[in-house]
Amino acid sequence: MGLIDAVSSAFEPDTESAEQPESGEQSAGAYWCDDCGVRVRDVDVEDEGLSMDADDTPECPDCGEAMRFERSHADGCAC
Repeated sequence: MGLIDAVSSAFEPDTESAEQPESGEQSAGAYWCDDCGVRVRDVDVEDEGLSMDADDTPECPDCGEAMRFERSHADGCAC
């Protein structure tokens, strides 16, 4: 059983190393810039000091384009 257990554990997610928000805020998703690939979690937008457009959508810090919001999956992670 040792070999089977070792292989099984290799495919289990590593929950200890997952980045957790320090403030305990639950993230609903992240903002993405499709052109630059920049990603900012929704709970970090204010801390990052991102500019907002007329629709109150964060602008990419690299190119200035409006970022797209993508909801997280059911696991509570906005990765």
